Amino acid sequence: MSGTFRGMLRKLPSAGETVLFNRSWYNRAGAKRVMGFCTDEQYKLFMATVNDFESLLIKSNIQIIKYYLDISKEEQAKRLKDREKDPLKQWKISPIDQKAQKMWNAYSEARNDMLKKTSSEAAPWTVVNANDKKLAHLNLIADLLSRVNYPDKDRKILKIDPKIVLS
Repeated sequence: MSGTFRGMLRKLPSAGETVLFNRSWYNRAGAKRVMGFCTDEQYKLFMATVNDFESLLIKSNIQIIKYYLDISKEEQAKRLKDREKDPLKQWKISPIDQKAQKMWNAYSEARNDMLKKTSSEAAPWTVVNANDKKLAHLNLIADLLSRVNYPDKDRKILKIDPKIVLS
């Protein structure tokens, strides 16, 4: 079993729990691939097995909801510049961030590949236009709440902007 899946297995939810993963689950398909932090064989193994692995989880009654928060190159550059100036956000900056701006096209190609090849009927991707953080967060939360079951759910308040949350 690949190291990527082994690490995730330890973090899977128990009955009744909710677990949120950030992009690290798919790093092998994106940043690690583009930055050369994994081999071609590791990338190919991940891509060849991730859909089957997610299907096994779903068959074990684990609900998988995948979001990709998408921002423009200009918005990313603006956010990086803001982080450089803000002492409360400087900790978020890494040398990889600067490199990522220069490798935007390679990242975009890897993203497109990942979205196309790892979106399945059982676990499709939902893309969120995240240029406006506040609207992105509010719409993502509304979408997430609309997909999970909980007592006293009021669907009327779960308004989702189709220009922000894209299937």
